[in-house]
Amino acid sequence: MQERSSVAELVKSLRAELNRYSPGGKLPSSRELVERHRVSPVTVSRALAQLSAEGLVVTRPGAGSFRAQPRPGTPREGDTSWQEVALSADAATELVPRSVDSSAVLTTLAVPPPGVIEFNGGYLHSSLQPEQAMAAALARAGRRPGAWSRPPTDGLPELREWFARDIGDTWTAADVLVTSGGQSALTTALRALAPPGAPVLVESPTYPGMLAIARAAGLRPVPVPVDPDGVRPELLAAAFRATGARVFVCQPLIQNPTGAVLSPARRPEVLRIAREAGAFVVEDDFVRRLIHEDAGPLPGPLAADDPDGIVVHVCSLTKATSPSLRVGVLAARGPVLERLRAIHVVDCFFVARPLQEAALELVGSPAWGRHLRFISRELRDRRTAMTAAVRQRLPELALPHVPPGGYHLWLRLPDGTDEQALVSAALRAGVAVTPGRPYFCAEPSAGHLRLGYAAVAGAQEIADGVRRLRTACDEVLGDGALSRCAESGSGPVPPDPGRPPGPASPSLARR
Repeated sequence: MQERSSVAELVKSLRAELNRYSPGGKLPSSRELVERHRVSPVTVSRALAQLSAEGLVVTRPGAGSFRAQPRPGTPREGDTSWQEVALSADAATELVPRSVDSSAVLTTLAVPPPGVIEFNGGYLHSSLQPEQAMAAALARAGRRPGAWSRPPTDGLPELREWFARDIGDTWTAADVLVTSGGQSALTTALRALAPPGAPVLVESPTYPGMLAIARAAGLRPVPVPVDPDGVRPELLAAAFRATGARVFVCQPLIQNPTGAVLSPARRPEVLRIAREAGAFVVEDDFVRRLIHEDAGPLPGPLAADDPDGIVVHVCSLTKATSPSLRVGVLAARGPVLERLRAIHVVDCFFVARPLQEAALELVGSPAWGRHLRFISRELRDRRTAMTAAVRQRLPELALPHVPPGGYHLWLRLPDGTDEQALVSAALRAGVAVTPGRPYFCAEPSAGHLRLGYAAVAGAQEIADGVRRLRTACDEVLGDGALSRCAESGSGPVPPDPGRPPGPASPSLARR
């Protein structure tokens, strides 16, 4: 955040100074800019790159940076209104008109303004990323013979074998396709398993990025409610009967956003129900490498219990490393694997070999185990800090479940709360939070917020962010909200996974 702020300030300053130079005039050297503005060489380089992208500066290697020549006269303004007709021409004939809405995804990808605490982030803070280990892995990978040659379309055999072992003993490299991260894998899976216009069963609430994929493919998401033990089997069976769906997308481990874990009793039920419906289960196992140190034993992938090819398994390395290490996999058995392979190859040919080689170097190094243990401890501590702060300062926001892994909490707002007004007030107070509405494909029963703790610097920033959110709650709910909540005793206080569970959370008591 500090580096981004420095770059923005330097860009603003240099933009104001450009009028001192005639077109083609040379700007001060990078060394002079470093000394004059008291910033790092990296900041100068990034600022000049931004000005170059804006067409204000021309950088010539070895010669320096120069003010760009003025652009020619403004061209005629185009008329793109014809595209409204062209893009909607097929809508009348489509059973489910396709809509491409990336707003919910962009909410978690957007970088907040300087000074705003990032509770809406979905990736690890830079201090939690294995930056040195990734840099070393990339350097070693780049020196490998053939590292820049074309890889197998399915992915490097050694990397596929590593992922297969991670899924279960009966899985092999032949069952695995390497993809460009989990989002790409989900896109391929939904396109392969359901034709446009078909219903697809999804957990409710669920990951907005998956809902966006389904709608962009012309599919019709149908919600199936989730409780602390995961998806409810009786409602899943009813949804299959009512819709005739042939696909169910779920997150059995640390479900996003609720944090639920599919209970041992429900796991075989879900597979049985899908088998009887002649349907596939797409398992998005996105968070397995972010289990907290105090979680205790948790179930393996649902795919490990499936010998019949019901489960199409999706996972990636991205969440546990860096948003830029976009390496994931699709794993499946039977004829469906060939369809997945065909769509994957048509869409992207293959994943860049240097990235695959770097991923293989990383997971094969001693640093990988150390990193997983490190983030297991750190995320536990951050979850504990945020849980304590929410309980103390925001008791009117219900916290029904504290997950044993992942990177966020899911809070229910008091009935009647204007969710968007609270999100906007939070941003004004200096903290970015994620609204709950995009996680539902139908009308939600109440307003919610998702608070992430992985993208912040540490416990102090968590405490500051919750204090700022308290200010936003006072603005939207009224200054007396906290005292009224204390008097009424509202706001359940669930047990922390690191403490002995009480009767308020029977699902945790069974794990």
